[in-house]
Amino acid sequence: MTVDNARLGTGDVVWLLDDLYRSMDDESINDDIDFCKQEAELIREQCSGRLGRLKPAVFARTVRRLERIAEHLARLAAYAYLNFSTRVKEPAAGAFLQKITEVASAINRELVFFTLEWARMEEKTAAEYLEFAELKKYRHHLKKIRRQADHLLSESREQLLLELEPVGRGSWTLLFEKVMVHQQFGKEKRTEEEVLSDLYSSDRGVRKQAALDLSQGLREQLHVLTHIFNTLATEKMIDDRLRSYSSWDQAIHLENELEGATVAALITSVVDRYDIVAGYYRLKKELLGLDVLYDYDRYAPVPGMADLEISWEQCRDMVLGAFADFSGRMAEIGAMFFENRWIHAPVMEGKQGGAFAHPCVPAAHPYVLVNYTGNLRDVSTVAHELGHGIHQYLAAEQGFYNADTPLVLAETASVFAELLVFKAQLKLLDDPAAGRAFICQKLESIFATVFRQVAMNRFEDAMHTARRSQGELSSEQLSEFWLTSQKPMFGDSVTLTEDYGIWWSYIPHFLGTPGYVYSYAFGELLVLALYGLYQQEGEAFVENYLALLAAGGSRSPADLLFPFEITLADSSFWHGGLDIIEQMLADVKKER
Repeated sequence: MTVDNARLGTGDVVWLLDDLYRSMDDESINDDIDFCKQEAELIREQCSGRLGRLKPAVFARTVRRLERIAEHLARLAAYAYLNFSTRVKEPAAGAFLQKITEVASAINRELVFFTLEWARMEEKTAAEYLEFAELKKYRHHLKKIRRQADHLLSESREQLLLELEPVGRGSWTLLFEKVMVHQQFGKEKRTEEEVLSDLYSSDRGVRKQAALDLSQGLREQLHVLTHIFNTLATEKMIDDRLRSYSSWDQAIHLENELEGATVAALITSVVDRYDIVAGYYRLKKELLGLDVLYDYDRYAPVPGMADLEISWEQCRDMVLGAFADFSGRMAEIGAMFFENRWIHAPVMEGKQGGAFAHPCVPAAHPYVLVNYTGNLRDVSTVAHELGHGIHQYLAAEQGFYNADTPLVLAETASVFAELLVFKAQLKLLDDPAAGRAFICQKLESIFATVFRQVAMNRFEDAMHTARRSQGELSSEQLSEFWLTSQKPMFGDSVTLTEDYGIWWSYIPHFLGTPGYVYSYAFGELLVLALYGLYQQEGEAFVENYLALLAAGGSRSPADLLFPFEITLADSSFWHGGLDIIEQMLADVKKER
């Protein structure tokens, strides 16, 4: 399909970034850069080498000064990235993003001493600082830094890594985005988003052609994409070795404040229930009347649900209406994104694919990017990203250091928002066949969030493990890892084509934040448990839920979830969520 933004009403739904900066030439940009440079140099002169001898009040003031610098740099970085994300093909936007990356790297080199001296400070001295009343709001942030002590290097080596940061992971991820935006797919030379949208068509010929177009386009760039994947896997291998991480995923567990055993319990629990996925796709093959269900048939709509085109205005009403039924405050914040031009919605030439919500800085507000094509799946995507945005907006009250939520909880609000919209839409369907089709669509969304993300985690594990033991990996090896990690999930229910083997190459999650993908499964299963509590507790739950979002990253995931009596290390918790998914599948089977 080719997207008609005018017909959907998204042509003018573009964000206004003035709340950050008016343009790349805004004089405030240089003012903020100068402030950060001068303040960083002053802090280094005043505190480097004597951090543990500062009076508590001076130490507290230093932390506040560091937070101001971090927030200014984050504002600069947010503007540069958001500006670039809709203008990927414009050299000036890319050059500005690179400039800000280099500026941030230089300033952070001046300040790396604080992290090193604080992390390695004698326990007694650090404890005295942490008890100081003016540092109360920073305790969790400061404790997180100290937990990294065993993985920090000397100051000169940390500075060197910061010096190289502008040509490191972020730069290679940027190259990936440029490659994917410049690539044109099929005879009609369409964007990645337009081709992927066709995989959801009710016409099998359209789906098959979309798969062929996507695969052909990926093959044209496979040498570049393979090099990017290898380079970033190598960078991670070197970084993990230098920092003495025992495994490729230890760093992400530490960042998420989780024990490896907790994550292992999640992954094992999900893998053990791959039978749910296979059982569903066997049913779907029957519902579609197909002898063979190929990989490009997976997203075909189940009979009973018409191919609806939903305008942007209808999408807005659906999402905000569902939010309002749960919480007036949630709907009120969500409406601000529509009313104040905090969203960028149209499919455009030169725009980054996918969707995201960027928190920016507490002093401003989040922004949301989607590529809206007008189907029900896109309505869920809007709800998902607005869930993130609302979470980020509420958490801003914690200040810059505490607003950022661990990845495993960052998906909670987004997935919960999706579920609210699904439940509201389901109530509107009187036709049993339409209801069944809609539940099938939701099941497939859950599969993508839980089972597919865990299968992707297994791909990452194979890739990083092999890169460390075998050296440079070929496209064929990466494709083998992809198929080996995908096939167990589908069993004999889906026939995977040879082309499907290279579909690892368009997924950006593996590049920007290695190990990140299990957070989606974590969030989905957590949300199923939370929604069950909401059904039991009603309004009392709403208050606790909004408090959870407003807490941001001010405490660990375990502490934040304590009011809900959730034990993350307990495998039965994860199996409880998986049982709910299995029951949804059983309900669909009853409606045959």
